[in-house]
Amino acid sequence: MWFTSFRNVIIFALSGHVLFGKICSLTVPQHRAVVYMLYGFLAVLSSMGPVYLMIILSHCLVLYSIALAKQKWLCYVAGLCCLASFKMEPFSSWQSGFVMGAFDLQDVLFYGGSGFTIMRCMSFALESAEKKEGIYSIFDLLKYNFYLPFFFFGPVMTFDQFLAQVSTRELRRKDDEMRNIRAHALIHVGAIIAVDIFFHFFYILTLPSDLKFMNRLSDWSLAGLAYSNLVYDWVKAAVMFGVINTIARLDHLDPPQPPKCITMLYVFAETHFDRGINDWLCKYVYDHIGENHDNIIKELMASISTFAITTLWLGPCEIIYIWSVFNCFGLNFELWVQKFFQQAPFVKLEDKMSVAMSRRIRAVFGAVNFWAIILFNILALNSLEFALLVTKRLLHTGFPVSTLSIWFITYCGVQLIKEHERIMAIKEEKTDKAKAE
Repeated sequence: MWFTSFRNVIIFALSGHVLFGKICSLTVPQHRAVVYMLYGFLAVLSSMGPVYLMIILSHCLVLYSIALAKQKWLCYVAGLCCLASFKMEPFSSWQSGFVMGAFDLQDVLFYGGSGFTIMRCMSFALESAEKKEGIYSIFDLLKYNFYLPFFFFGPVMTFDQFLAQVSTRELRRKDDEMRNIRAHALIHVGAIIAVDIFFHFFYILTLPSDLKFMNRLSDWSLAGLAYSNLVYDWVKAAVMFGVINTIARLDHLDPPQPPKCITMLYVFAETHFDRGINDWLCKYVYDHIGENHDNIIKELMASISTFAITTLWLGPCEIIYIWSVFNCFGLNFELWVQKFFQQAPFVKLEDKMSVAMSRRIRAVFGAVNFWAIILFNILALNSLEFALLVTKRLLHTGFPVSTLSIWFITYCGVQLIKEHERIMAIKEEKTDKAKAE
């Protein structure tokens, strides 16, 4: 029911954007950003009411005023305080209390629109601080924030990317671009139907809450259920961002891509379910503090700061704290292991190996990483008890038969993924050479 309502809200809002925004942008392409802003403004006003709109505009005005000082540290402090006001009590309840009435998904729309607004305003403020001369106008901020496809559901495009793309006057499409957009739209329709079927006829999300039943399942069934939970969450994110991205591409934008398939993840550095937030965090926090990423201490501080802001973004609570600590440790441990094996003796040893043997050894570690990613992330999706039960079965109760057999199957899967990545890299290299010629 939740996903069905969520789907209907997305379809209703974006259909209006396509019909109204597209027609107007075709007639006045040089002012299309203004048209998108006006439609987004009216859509937020009609769906959430004038009080919610005033709350959003007040936060925009506060962060715009802070941006005038052109001090990055002040932008960070003000932005994170504004974000905390929507994510922590009693401030979040106090602000949501101003919005009168009640309807399905009101909380989702309220906190989604508010959270993404703060992230966009912070991007605007930080880019303004970087600007050598002058500052961007508040009109630029409103055009950026009230682009409807991104307003409630994301993804976040950084202000510099959005401004550059939406300011383009010559609207041209690449060869076969419309065919690709239509193909992606059909795929997303099929994915929406598949998610509805899974949600109504399979009990992937509710089963983990029944620990008595979980204890009766085999080791393989538990491992499969844990994996299925992450796949289901990834599919929901991929469908939501995929639909929004299709609309954005129709508007001649190049938005952040949907998240990488969970089956393809065996590296903590590539693990994320929202590529827009991930890009935002990398640009303004992780790369800003870590700089060249060649200093272990700076890298540690960068990752801790990144996960601290991620914790605030997700909403501070006990299970999010645990999730954040484990994933922060996983990312840093992965980096420490990489640094260790980049030392001269190991590099010389790998040079003596065949390419196939080197990949097999990397796949061994990749298989372990894959299950660490699964176990660390089902914490946030299900519960600590379910995560502990799966961990106990895989590492203790099921050892050695279940542990080694599941590890071996995962190892084979990582090998296939690595081969796929190798083939794709060769194709991209050939494409780049053809373009250069």
